[in-house]
Amino acid sequence: MSYEERFRRAYERDFDSLLAFASRRVEQPADAADVVAETFLVAWRRRAELPVDDETRLWLYGVARLVLANHHRAGLRRERLGARLRRRLSLTTKDPGAEVAERLAVHAALARLNDLDREVLTLTVWEELKPREAAVVLGISAAAVRTRLSRARARVREFLGDDPGHGGHVLDVLTAITPEEGR
Repeated sequence: MSYEERFRRAYERDFDSLLAFASRRVEQPADAADVVAETFLVAWRRRAELPVDDETRLWLYGVARLVLANHHRAGLRRERLGARLRRRLSLTTKDPGAEVAERLAVHAALARLNDLDREVLTLTVWEELKPREAAVVLGISAAAVRTRLSRARARVREFLGDDPGHGGHVLDVLTAITPEEGR
């Protein structure tokens, strides 16, 4: 009997019992299918070493045991890596919900500005355009942009108040550094 024929017979005869073996030892049914697939992949690669007759089944259980051990070790590594990443992210990522009130206040203040002042302010702060660049976008002079920017900032401060309040500052949402422009 050829190696391939011995492999086919082992696959037909032992697939279900190996699947049951793996299913009892993993949490997810899909993992059991992966273990059995990996077991038969090893068997195919090593088909010349397959024992004959009943010994084949025992050999396949031995391979499946090693594949399961690798599966469990990989799961532990994934868990440890996930825990490390979650710890690191919790240290570096701010809670997005913490800024909701400030953002709403800034948007409400912006809504109280006239359209052109609001556009000047958002173009220079959020888009980080220099006043002369905002002037090009808006089709007005750079001097007009600087005047409107100064006025818009003063009005937003007035609307929001200068009280820094609790940690962080409402104006932090809006007061990113305005790009310097040579005059």
